[in-house]
Amino acid sequence: MPTRNLAKIFKPKKVAVIGASNREESVGQRALRNLVAGGFAGDIYPVNAHYSELEGYRCYPSLAEIDVSGSPIDLAIICTPAASVPNVVRQCGEAGVLAVVILSAGFREVGSQGEQIEAEIRKTAKRFEGLRIIGPNSLGLMSPYHQLNASFAADVATRGRVAFISQSGALCASVLDWAAREGIGFSHFVSIGNMLDVGVADLIDYFAQDRWTDSIILYVESIPHARQFMSAARAFTRSKPIIVYKAGRFGASEKAAATHTGAMIGLDNAYEAALTRAGAVRVSELADLFDCAELLAGQEAPAGPRLAIVTNAGGPGVMATDALLQRNGTLAELSEASLEKLDGLLPAAWSHGNPIDVLSDADASRFGDAVAIALADKNVDGVLVVLSPQIWTQPLETADAVIEAANRSRKPVLTSWMGGVRVQAGIERFSQAGVPSYATPEKAVASFMYLVQYARNRSMLYETPRSVPIEFQVDRDQLHTIFRQRVAASDRDSNDYETLSELDSKSLLDAYGIPVCQSLPAADQAAALQIADQIGYPVVMKIHSPSIVHKTDVGGVALNLIDRNAAAKAYDQIMLQAKQKRPDARIDGVTVQRMMVAPWGRELFVGAKRGPVFGSVLMVGLGGTATELLWDRTFELPPLSERLARRMLESLRAWPLLGAYRGQAPVDLDRLIEVLMRISYLVADAPEIMEMDINPLLATPDEVLALDARIAFQREAVLHPPAPYSHLAICPYPTQFTRPLQLVDGTEVLMRAIQPEDEPMWCELIARCSAESIQMRFRYMFRSATHELASRYCFNDYDREIAIVAEIEQDGRKMLAGVGRLVADADHHEAEFAILVGDAWQGHGLGAALMDYCLQISQQMKWKRIVAEIAPQNRRMLEMFSKRGFILNRMIAADVVVAKKDL
Repeated sequence: MPTRNLAKIFKPKKVAVIGASNREESVGQRALRNLVAGGFAGDIYPVNAHYSELEGYRCYPSLAEIDVSGSPIDLAIICTPAASVPNVVRQCGEAGVLAVVILSAGFREVGSQGEQIEAEIRKTAKRFEGLRIIGPNSLGLMSPYHQLNASFAADVATRGRVAFISQSGALCASVLDWAAREGIGFSHFVSIGNMLDVGVADLIDYFAQDRWTDSIILYVESIPHARQFMSAARAFTRSKPIIVYKAGRFGASEKAAATHTGAMIGLDNAYEAALTRAGAVRVSELADLFDCAELLAGQEAPAGPRLAIVTNAGGPGVMATDALLQRNGTLAELSEASLEKLDGLLPAAWSHGNPIDVLSDADASRFGDAVAIALADKNVDGVLVVLSPQIWTQPLETADAVIEAANRSRKPVLTSWMGGVRVQAGIERFSQAGVPSYATPEKAVASFMYLVQYARNRSMLYETPRSVPIEFQVDRDQLHTIFRQRVAASDRDSNDYETLSELDSKSLLDAYGIPVCQSLPAADQAAALQIADQIGYPVVMKIHSPSIVHKTDVGGVALNLIDRNAAAKAYDQIMLQAKQKRPDARIDGVTVQRMMVAPWGRELFVGAKRGPVFGSVLMVGLGGTATELLWDRTFELPPLSERLARRMLESLRAWPLLGAYRGQAPVDLDRLIEVLMRISYLVADAPEIMEMDINPLLATPDEVLALDARIAFQREAVLHPPAPYSHLAICPYPTQFTRPLQLVDGTEVLMRAIQPEDEPMWCELIARCSAESIQMRFRYMFRSATHELASRYCFNDYDREIAIVAEIEQDGRKMLAGVGRLVADADHHEAEFAILVGDAWQGHGLGAALMDYCLQISQQMKWKRIVAEIAPQNRRMLEMFSKRGFILNRMIAADVVVAKKDL
């Protein structure tokens, strides 16, 4: 979503307020008074309303009457009745206005007539390129650092470092009132209303460039542009936190699902997975929003969930411990060295463990020293200090001691000074020092766990996955043949779901290298017994019916059939029960497969579902017949990397069962992770898939095997295939940019997009470059490539940034010889280009090849302009740009030449 012209909204110089033509109190009158009272320094033009109380302001009958002396109005605030808004938007466009805030209500929130008016506004706005709209049905916006109050709110936002974005105007009014009482300020305050044009992603991208914004708070009810949101949020959370309150966690039950997964993956699960993947922190209570924003923006992220608790009272320590364990935190286990130091510091009656009870008579120095010891412990990730005011307690002096200890450490320190008047001075001292303080230990623990959540989510944006070699020999056109054949053979006209048989479902899994337990169909008992004899006993027999999803519910599964007699009885029983319980179902017989006897096996459930907002979502959980009862599951957006697949497994309560447990050998974890990655690639490549079950997925020490599978697909996606990967919220790895190349000296080079697993090779490339090459590429010097630096260049959002690496092989070892990088702006309008070629490969034509290929990719991405900055002394690079039609500008600065090329 483009961010162009948003500055006209938040930093206007000329503002028109367009109201209704009556003398009654109105939204327009309130908006105009707010604009004037806020001290707006620009020009204000009241239009089509009576504002007699505002002396010195002329009221204009229309925009056309305003003489703006060659400089058009930047922002128009529209406050007219809904039916008139399309015409007012047209007038704004004709007058050259580039930004509009529609405060009027009465649009899609009131029904179909309002939807039609919105459609007319959208159609009208398209006539005027670059016209941006916030709203309609918006409370308005405030930009305190620019003294702009373009709202009809009763309260005013003061200056702060938090940008607040809300879909609810009523909530905005409540938050402003609450913030005024608590003394909380904002960098920007925006009610986005119905998001006809400007949405959440636009604002995140804009605020990412805002020097006043340290964090963003979102109140959202829905996110209409999932991929744009994910790109914007992931870019922002690399350096600053986003805190989200998502309303509507528990929606109405969905229609009957075609698979287990359909019933188990709800819309809120998709939001949870998406927000986590975006690096955002989701809070469950509105009261946590601002505490969390202030904490995350001002505190170092902890390395883990291990918390040490220092207190002068046993009860509050127990309260904090309970709250920590309830939220899946970890009570830090103090090292022997720390325990020895505490023994020397504290009276003999201290707790001798964590929580560290410094006892009721503790003075300020005892508290401070205990906190310092806890912070120095390598087993501690953060410290909570809880003070209960007792006879000997020194709340203010103790606060000073804690602040001093906190300032000597980078680990987070949180405090809870319990009480009222006696502890108030200490709380105020914490506020002045930037040390977070909470009324109760439970609130402090909750905030610490939000810090942990932020650290975990953010680390995924930087974490280098371990390379898992996965080779695909898949004809993606052939992949869709099964769906097309099924549709062609069907006599249905509906565009709703259809379900593949177990056999066809397993064929798709097999095509992606996912091991399956082969099932063979049998139309009658004789055929079933013949197959069982061929396979060898014991066998499994299952009902074969496209109409029956949950086979066990109709008695459609028989396990461990040890001989021919047992198989014959099982066939009769399966057919009898299926016909009794589902007389409407089409039954094609049974399937027969070998019985997996795996005493060390663990059963998992893997599923996928395509939802209306974030597209396809993956689920992994404990499998078998009790999967819905045990409810141990986790969710993620495809495609998966090695680290994402591992994190899914680690987040399960059943994670310890996958390792060595009570004499059982651990499962083949590498193979299991690879299978999960392959499943995610299948889902990414097949937009036809609406729901998928693999239950159970059997993991043993030696193999991973899909024992049963069912895939439901959408006929419409088969008949009219959507754009590639449009069903995914995150753009997958662009395999289409992989191609071989031969240099003039005969060297074979593989051109491909960079991936996180390339970090070690990228670091080696940097290490092989001279100081001059580093200076030319990055325009600054660094001694070595740190993980933080490398991850910035190896982790790409392929919607916005594409780095093409030149991979070569020497002495049987792969390495990178060069990198060409394209970074697009949020508008997808202009891309910045840079190139680095290792010293050993300069002069071989590699730089020219990378540049030409990157220009081709830019054309495919439909970017409009390429921009590059080159050092004036880099004559070879300047010549390459000049030969390819770039215009070189040497006048911007003495140390840089800017090259531009319109595509």
